[in-house]
Formats: sequence, C-alpha cells, structure tokens
Amino acid sequence: MLNERAKILLKTLVERYIHEGQPVGSRSLAKFSGLDLSPATIRNVMTDLEEMGLVSSPHTSAGRMPTALGYRFFVDSLLIVKSLDEAQITTLTNQMHPDNPSRLANVTSQLLSDLTQFVGVVMTPRRAGGAVFRHIEFMALTEKRILLILVTPEGDVQNRIIFTDSVYSQSDLIEAGNFLNQNYAGCTLEEIRARLQSELLQLRHDMTHLMNAAIEAGSDAFRESSETVVISGEHKLLDIRDLSENLAGLKKLFELFERKSKLLQLMELSRQAHGVKIFIGGESDATVLEEVSVVMAPYEIEGEVVGTVGVIGPRRMAYERIIPIVDITARLFSSNLAQH
Repeated sequence: MLNERAKILLKTLVERYIHEGQPVGSRSLAKFSGLDLSPATIRNVMTDLEEMGLVSSPHTSAGRMPTALGYRFFVDSLLIVKSLDEAQITTLTNQMHPDNPSRLANVTSQLLSDLTQFVGVVMTPRRAGGAVFRHIEFMALTEKRILLILVTPEGDVQNRIIFTDSVYSQSDLIEAGNFLNQNYAGCTLEEIRARLQSELLQLRHDMTHLMNAAIEAGSDAFRESSETVVISGEHKLLDIRDLSENLAGLKKLFELFERKSKLLQLMELSRQAHGVKIFIGGESDATVLEEVSVVMAPYEIEGEVVGTVGVIGPRRMAYERIIPIVDITARLFSSNLAQH
C-alpha cells in the first residue's frame, strides 16, 4: 500500500515521463508534484517505489522511469481520465457514417489511428451463434448451377455458386428463398442447420437438398470472406522512438498484425470485459513487446457484445486521452451498426 505522498509522487513521475520521454529526477518531481519536500525525502520515496517494482532507474541517469507495474498502478488507481470535448465527439460522429455499412470497420480503425497516431484495430462483429442472414435469394445460372445471394444484418452481401444434382425452375428457387426468409431471417446459419432435419420434412426431398446446400455454401462464404480484425496505421509505430529503437521487437509486432490470431485472442478477451480494458507491456502474450500497450473497448448489436475496437501503441501513451477516444468510438460503432 502506498501513502498519499508516494501516490502523488508516482503519479507525477508517470505523467512527466509520458510527457517528456526522459527519466524524471528529484528536482522535476519537486517542481511538478506540488509537495513541499526536500530532494532527499523525494529520493527516499523513489527508493521505496523502486523496491516495490513500480519504478526503475536506468544506469545512465539519476532519474526514474515507470515500470509496467508502475503504469498498471497508475492506470488502475491514479489516472484521471479526460472527457472528449464536443468538437472531438462531433468529428467522430460525422466521420463514422460511411455509405456502405460493410466499410464501417475500415473507417473506424482508420479514424482511431488518425486520432491517436497509433494503430487502430477493429474486430468485426461475431455473434455468439455465428453468421446471421437478413435476406436470401437463389438465382438460376444454368440448369444445375445456382447463385446463392446472402445479405447480413449489417448490409454485407455474400455470393456463392451452388452445384446441384436436381434441376430447379426459377419458381422453385423463389419458393425456397421465400421459405427461408419467412421462417429463418435473423437466425444464425448454425441455428438453421439444427432445425433443418425436422422442419424441412414438409418440403419436397430435392428442395431439402437445396436448402442444405445453401446453408453449407453460406457458412463457407461467411467464413472465408470475414476479415476478423481490421488494422490501420501500422506504419505510425515506426515514428515512435520508444518502439523504433527496438527493430527486433517491431518485427515481432508486425508479424502479429500479419497473422492476427494472437491479436484476435486478445480482442476476444476484451469482448468479455465491461468497459475499457487495458493491457500493459507483457501482461498478455498477444502484446509481444514490453514497450507496447493495448487499449480496447467492446461494442454491441441489440444488447449483445459482438466485437471490440481499440488502439495499439507505446506503453508511454497519454492514457487519459486514449481511453475516452476508444470508449466513445466503441459506443458510436454500436449505434452505427444498429442503424443498418
């Protein structure tokens, strides 16, 4: 447990280090903390904080810098988050209205990157039961080749060609589409598959084959076309001194962006959280670098948490500014999805 004096000094040290990027000395702490303490007293407190693992002292300087544990204590206990002003909120609101709903994730990740000058990431919607369709159509191409058209609640359109053994007239295909739209619209493809066995007994045998083929093709279409994580602004990390000096670490980070699987694990973890979730340094395997922090917030569709948005940047980031940007962006992303 830290006493009030130690908390103020740690808060001051973290804020000065984030602002200046240099180890913070006793003189600077005395000036910015507002405490009437001698340099000797400040040094004693710094020694205590160092023994607790909250700060470290690089060999080249008498000043101290926060450790990952120090940042964690700062974020959890000392941080005062700043509210976004109306102009910033208006900018976010105005720019998150792309004409095509399927571009919303791309627009949002780019916007997060532009606002923070870090990497913006958006996990595309993932409902608990899998892909959901709003509308389905069948169109005959040749006697045994049928075009399947699936429209998601977000407005995404997926097309697949189905090869059939039977020949279907256009009226057959219209009947099949109407049946699915009237009875299953809004259901996940997994839910439809589970209900097919009993509910399709009322249809002709060859129509049952068509329905099953449509569900399989639809599942493949959603699975192959869904870009689970949209990333923008990776190159901006090259301009951040804390990261650019570690080329081997940056290479690992760019491999993370390319493969996305570990990043997706981290975003799935954030999806289960309430509100903004912050990973500092090596707290998660997915961050791969001690010098990196991840700020994530979940978003919803119809009350169900289906994804996350966030920012990846240096551990030395202005958390009080980044947290509200991510939080409000997640809320706006939810409300935009709800309109489509």
